[in-house]
Amino acid sequence: MRFRRAALALLLLLAATGAPARAEDDAPSPADLPPLSLPAGEPQAKPEPAPAQGSVLHLTAVLSAADAQPLHAGVRWRVFNEKTELDGSHALVADTSDATPALTLPDGAYIVHAAFGLAGATKRVVIAGRGVGERVTLNAGALRVVNQLGDVPLPAARTRIAVFVPDKTNSEAKQVATLTSGETIGLPEGAYHIVSTLLDAQSNGVVTPTNSVVSADLRVPAGKLIDASLRHRAATMTLKLVSGPSGVALANTSFTILTPGGDVIREMIGAFPSIVLAEGEYVAIARHDDSVFQTTFKVESALDRDVEVLAK
Repeated sequence: MRFRRAALALLLLLAATGAPARAEDDAPSPADLPPLSLPAGEPQAKPEPAPAQGSVLHLTAVLSAADAQPLHAGVRWRVFNEKTELDGSHALVADTSDATPALTLPDGAYIVHAAFGLAGATKRVVIAGRGVGERVTLNAGALRVVNQLGDVPLPAARTRIAVFVPDKTNSEAKQVATLTSGETIGLPEGAYHIVSTLLDAQSNGVVTPTNSVVSADLRVPAGKLIDASLRHRAATMTLKLVSGPSGVALANTSFTILTPGGDVIREMIGAFPSIVLAEGEYVAIARHDDSVFQTTFKVESALDRDVEVLAK
């Protein structure tokens, strides 16, 4: 009887204090918790927008349809939205020089352009919820020109190479590129005319074209690298006006270099100016103190030497 009265008293005490009638390790579940609310007057935070959905566009370029391996360098990719702007243009959405790029783009239609040197190709690509791999065929080849003086390769700074697209009546109808020796350029498949001019670097830093000019006609096929060697035959001549053989050069002398036919090659002033000349025969005229002297000389390839004009 005393035990029942004690238990009843304990239940009444718990009810009065509001203590939960459950064990300590019986924690409430999240569903039992009241919703979280901010104080009145404070706006609730906006949810972060979902990331834009996109798919990966993998691009590769090959020189010809027969190529199995894509180009690994020298390609520039531009991707445009197919939809036109108000001014009729297409918005550029990607521009990369990665040879084989992987671009994440939203679903839609795009215009892809691949450029390799002067060669280029365009392709329409549609992305619709999944990754796309596109291979662009350029129908192009590559050209590399190496210049030599005799049997010795020339530094790139010593020559200038022009690339022309010929027509039926003019081999130099349209110049499309300028190269240096050893440089490789991508070109559309076709016939080309190349002209290499040997350059003469003067002591004052001025670079002047010489009369040593070498040209060649060649064809660049799709998928091929064409190596062309152009050999110059020239030498450096140092001019002197002297009173006798192996004498001291006279200062303030004006020189004119002519072909045997009388065409002027170059005019120079100095005690011993130098000039690079193509292999052949020439006439040197020296003017000093109202007197005129001349001599003829011969240029042999790669044989640099002095040319003395005797003042008598």
